[in-house]
Amino acid sequence: MQVIGRRWWMLVLGLVLLSLGCRDLVEAPAGLSYSENPAAYVVGTAISANTPTHSGGAIDSYAVSPALPDGLSLNSTSGVITGTPTIAAATADYTVTATNATGSTTATLNLTVKDPAPAITITAQPANQSISVGQTATFSVTATASTTLSYQWLKDGVAIAAATSASYTTPMAVLADDGSAFSVQVSDTLGNSLTSTSAILTVLTAAGPGTFLATGGMTAARASATATLLPSGKVLIVGGFNGISLGSAELFDPSNGTFTPTTGSLAVPREYHTATLLANGKVLIAGGNSFNTIIASAELYDPATDTFTATGSLGAARSDHTATLLTSGQVLIVSGRNLTVYLASAELYDPVTGTFTPTASAPVAGRATHTATLLWNGKVLIAGGYSGTTNLTSAQLYDPTTGTFTATASMAVPRAYHTATLLPDGQVLVVGGADTATTERYDPATGTFSVAGSLTTVRVRFHAAALLPTGKILIAGGIGTGSPAPLLSAAELYDPVNGTFTPTGSMIAGRQTHTATTLLNGRVLVAGGSGAGFLASAETYY
Repeated sequence: MQVIGRRWWMLVLGLVLLSLGCRDLVEAPAGLSYSENPAAYVVGTAISANTPTHSGGAIDSYAVSPALPDGLSLNSTSGVITGTPTIAAATADYTVTATNATGSTTATLNLTVKDPAPAITITAQPANQSISVGQTATFSVTATASTTLSYQWLKDGVAIAAATSASYTTPMAVLADDGSAFSVQVSDTLGNSLTSTSAILTVLTAAGPGTFLATGGMTAARASATATLLPSGKVLIVGGFNGISLGSAELFDPSNGTFTPTTGSLAVPREYHTATLLANGKVLIAGGNSFNTIIASAELYDPATDTFTATGSLGAARSDHTATLLTSGQVLIVSGRNLTVYLASAELYDPVTGTFTPTASAPVAGRATHTATLLWNGKVLIAGGYSGTTNLTSAQLYDPTTGTFTATASMAVPRAYHTATLLPDGQVLVVGGADTATTERYDPATGTFSVAGSLTTVRVRFHAAALLPTGKILIAGGIGTGSPAPLLSAAELYDPVNGTFTPTGSMIAGRQTHTATTLLNGRVLVAGGSGAGFLASAETYY
């Protein structure tokens, strides 16, 4: 009986346990909830595990919809939410569904992901500024933090050298600065940083025809340099003098009004040299004065590599000479001086061979600081200059078909350091270089010079001339007449139609031995020279 009783109780107990297990298998889960709901998280900070609880049957799997914010994940087996949020997310509801074979239950989670509170606070942003050309603008920022702050100002997203204070004052504005965006990156010692909003600089000008406006300055002050318009529209500035002979060169970019150094430098520093754009786009740099030594060496500038390389040397060392690109592609080098010796020689540079050879005949007279102008008929007019004792009236024509020089009519006035510009009608305008206001025109058809009109300002030497797209000639700067001789900022225009000179706007700075280059946009770049010292400044004529 005891054995039978024991077996009966074991049977009853088994039936109870079986009954309980079956109930667990068939009952659906219910009452799902989470330990943190609603929950607010911070980008970059790991969250505490958000764990679920439930009633009813055991849960086989968990799922969530929509997907949790980036960086957070739901364990599909345990239902635990973990992770580190990576981006901010607006407050939203997420439905977690818990499921077993019998059924499912859900919980609605309300989650928010916020950006961290900034370690740096900017309480006053940089403000927009409106200024005129030639003025400066000052931008400032006010910021607070728990540690010491540092600053770096940016112009159009690029860091400005040495602009590391809470305020920044620009250089004198040029037109190219109009619309520039200035911002500042504020940093603390903990590695946090915050960038301000951008402030826009507006550069105002009443510029119209006949106006000179400042542009970016050269990287070096230089007088007696050369300026060559490249096919790209940029201007190559080479060498010059600012107390020493210069071996540096730089490029002016009209698109932004700035100068940048070339990658390469001259092998030999030089001033009073020549620079000639060749048909292949390279620039021949020849001769000149290097630390009071007259040199025969020559170099080629290659825009493709932004570097200079040696080419053949001149047959004679010379400075203050002329170099003219002929229709053949060769370059005619004429006369010049070797210190006190004035040369009556000429030579041709051949870009194909990279060599210089003497011309078939030589110029009649030794001369320097003369002019050489390529005429429409392919000949070259050589006019005036200094012989070592006097200014010259004589002129000659070089004929490239014979390689010879022949005399042509003389000028009415002896001239040196003058300018000669080919006019739209094929004649040549000769300006300045003498203590007189009169100018002359050379007519290749008759081989004679005639009076062309009178300057509004006498320009004895070191002025510059540039042909404008209108056909007029801009004459700017130089040294005037008188004792002491004045440095000129005045400019004037020659109209070849009516043969008159009229004043136009004056340069910002008085200049001599500067350059004047007509750009592809029709404006004229005036750069460097000397005035109150050697000048790095530049300006454009509109």
